[in-house]
Amino acid sequence: MVNIRSLGNTKSSLFSTISFATILFLILLTISVFSNFFLQSIYKEETRVSLTHKSHFQFRSSSLPTLSYSVEEKITEAYNINRDSLIPPINATEQERIAWFKEKLRAFDVFKSTKLTSQFAERARKFLDNTCEVQFFMTWISPARSLRQREILVLESVFKAHPHGCLMILSSTMDSIHGNRILKPLQDLGFRVIAVKPDLSFLLKNTPAEAWFRQMKKGNKDPGEIPLAQNLSNLLRLAVLYKYGGAYLDIDFIVIKKLSGLRNSIGAQSMDAETGKWSRLNNAVLIFDKNHPLLFKFIEEFSLTFDGNKWGHNGPYLVSRVIERVRRRPHYNFTVLPSMAFYPVHWNRITGFFQKPVDPAMSRWVSAKLLQLSEETYGVHLWNRQSSDLRIGEGSIIGRLISDHCVLCEDIYNA
Repeated sequence: MVNIRSLGNTKSSLFSTISFATILFLILLTISVFSNFFLQSIYKEETRVSLTHKSHFQFRSSSLPTLSYSVEEKITEAYNINRDSLIPPINATEQERIAWFKEKLRAFDVFKSTKLTSQFAERARKFLDNTCEVQFFMTWISPARSLRQREILVLESVFKAHPHGCLMILSSTMDSIHGNRILKPLQDLGFRVIAVKPDLSFLLKNTPAEAWFRQMKKGNKDPGEIPLAQNLSNLLRLAVLYKYGGAYLDIDFIVIKKLSGLRNSIGAQSMDAETGKWSRLNNAVLIFDKNHPLLFKFIEEFSLTFDGNKWGHNGPYLVSRVIERVRRRPHYNFTVLPSMAFYPVHWNRITGFFQKPVDPAMSRWVSAKLLQLSEETYGVHLWNRQSSDLRIGEGSIIGRLISDHCVLCEDIYNA
């Protein structure tokens, strides 16, 4: 015989349990929805504030529009940061790196054909017209938000010396909404500067590196331990000069004198004080005519001897190797400028150019150095690997060089 009271108690207990679970679920669901809404609101506000009030630049407020970042832009920027920071495994074998490279190949934006890459040739044709005093090129492989006031000073220096020049920045990250906002103050001053996502397949077509790049796109080459973007930047500057001609400058090179009088020139990084012969060249500044045979040799050397494990092998050491081989051959028609032209200070002494004079002797040294630079130097390479964290000291050599044309920056000594 069934105990009716026990059955009722059991049903009541079961009903209570189900009811409690249902109520608890609804409460948790409500909290979750509210929390997501609240967190998204905070995220949007923090994004807006961080870009509006925590910009990397110290522009005058009248010069730069307020930078408000949408969530979509923030997500895109985060993707760019992750993409551009792809670093091969440390202490891996060649085969292990190739396997890693094939697995990560889709994340390398440089190998993708997009709407922007398909537009590169036409955009370049329209921008680089006959009215350009000099065609300048730079590369930027970091996120757009990493471009700081220091780099803006460099861009300004180009136009201070060449007000009718044209500057094309080859960059996937700067060819964006945020990148356009960064460059707009310069454009508003009448300077012709643009960021364009490059199409390496187009630029390397009919060059010795075309087949090399095709194999890289298939993941069949060892990228090396050095981030591939750094090495592709070395190739990109050669390819764009070979295609269009003009002047390539690293974005840590302050121009102090017109470059328009130079043709087919490269600078010595270091020279023997006694013999006057160069011991190493550098590729931070390259000035060459379109289709110059030396550029062809540089590109050929890159594709034949590429080594992604040695810093400088595909850059400064590459141009040094090639010129050492061809400098006595006819028909190349180029000039190696002394180190004072582009590299008046060695990388391990660049700190002194940023220091504020602390006594009369140092002030006299600064004045004497500035006089020497005005006579012998076209620009100063800042060696960002060593100087990126240095502040520009008041009255320092760098401060004096840029103070007369700093239009957009509020305080160069905080650059």
